[in-house]
Amino acid sequence: MKKNKISKNWVNKQRRDTYVRQSKVDGYRARSVYKLIEIDKKFKIFKGGMNVIDIGAAPGSWSQYASKVVKNGKIISVDLKEMQKIQNTIQIKGDFTSLEIKKQIKSYITNRSDVVMSDMAVNTTGIKDLDSIQTGELCKEAMFFSKEVISIKGFFISKIFMGSTFNEIVALGKKIFKVVKVFKPKSSRKDSKESFIICKNLR
Repeated sequence: MKKNKISKNWVNKQRRDTYVRQSKVDGYRARSVYKLIEIDKKFKIFKGGMNVIDIGAAPGSWSQYASKVVKNGKIISVDLKEMQKIQNTIQIKGDFTSLEIKKQIKSYITNRSDVVMSDMAVNTTGIKDLDSIQTGELCKEAMFFSKEVISIKGFFISKIFMGSTFNEIVALGKKIFKVVKVFKPKSSRKDSKESFIICKNLR
């Protein structure tokens, strides 16, 4: 019974959500695209000809946006789930944390990547601290990977949850990058603990 109630609440929330409605109008697969659009407006990230790696890409709205704004670039979208095709993207299905998938991503990069972005999060348990720790581990993994593949002036963007690992992730960002900002977009739901860490310029 409780699960049904939660599902109903979620459905009602989705119906009322202006970003969900807008995403349908704009032809995006998820409302999360508006978070990336806000991040791009604020931090001026995407330009033509860039190489972009999108980790945890499904259903693909971030890659859809990148494919619109990065003309003549290369976008590599990685996820555990199968995704519908997106124009101008290379899709890799598999677990980003495995060495094999990381090798596969690197095999598509001729020069270094200009942007590594991750909207990865674990399936939430409802235990906020546990969710924060597990999603934090994914963020750290993506950050270490970005250090291997990113250009000197490249950007790293990742979802992080407020919680016990927050300060640790920001500190790690400052070790690897010269500029580290934390930003919560307006399109992020008010009751969500998520923010985004935006890092640039490798040390």
